[in-house]
Amino acid sequence: MAARPLKSVGVTVGDLANPFFVAIGRGAEDSAKKIAGANVKVTTVSSKYDLNTQVGQIENFIANKVDIILVNAADPKGIAPALQKARAAGIVVMAVDVGAEGADATVMSDNAMAGSESCRFLAQKLGGKGNVVIVNGPPVTSVIDRVKGCKKVLAGFPGIKVLSDNQDAKGSRDGGMEVMANLLTAHPKIDGVFAINDPTAIGAELAVKQAGRAELKLIASVDGAPDAESALKDKKGLFAVSTAQNPYKMASEAIRVGYDIMNGKRPAQPTLLLPTPPITKDNIASYQGWTKN
Repeated sequence: MAARPLKSVGVTVGDLANPFFVAIGRGAEDSAKKIAGANVKVTTVSSKYDLNTQVGQIENFIANKVDIILVNAADPKGIAPALQKARAAGIVVMAVDVGAEGADATVMSDNAMAGSESCRFLAQKLGGKGNVVIVNGPPVTSVIDRVKGCKKVLAGFPGIKVLSDNQDAKGSRDGGMEVMANLLTAHPKIDGVFAINDPTAIGAELAVKQAGRAELKLIASVDGAPDAESALKDKKGLFAVSTAQNPYKMASEAIRVGYDIMNGKRPAQPTLLLPTPPITKDNIASYQGWTKN
């Protein structure tokens, strides 16, 4: 039996102002072209983390009869009815980066590993003692798992006290700056920070510098973003570690798995977790970044 041809793909992500999601779009496009040649149509749109916007985008993809939808869910539960509708129309739905109820399969970073590796590095650098704040983010599966992984590791260091873990900085630089400024006001001594992603961490670092807080020497993060690469190359910077995701690979794997599902081959495991190795000042020189397969 001839394989069902891949003609078009719809991709809806959080925010195309973030290079992470740009890399997802590029990974999807390159992978689709590898499978189907240059004529395959890949449309990538930004939901701006708004459920209603994303539902509208998915309805558009259904109307345009795409073969595969890659969804970076703005609301993992709220998106379920739209995904059900897509699957009822014979479209394969792949969740990327965060879980989405009703997707055929999911490709995401091992976010628990990302949080635990990042916070292990932080705790060891602090010599197992000190005051730490966790700058949290939107309540999506990836963020929840990172914070869980971090807290689990920090619990093994009785000399480390977590002063705050519930402030949502919205995953953004501005949010990171604002939340960190408030935390610095509230707590006279903070030794280290775990931020749930690189934009948040960059914002937090700016707040620390503005406040002139000399005791705070270490910021740990997740993403391995271009901004983090620059921050880690700055020997004097506070950025100590970012556990690297691979958004390009995440999307290319999602297309590969989605194409298999289109042709009747379901994966053995519905969730594929990609490892998140720690990138530090010591190994940054050999890091490939987000652009590579």
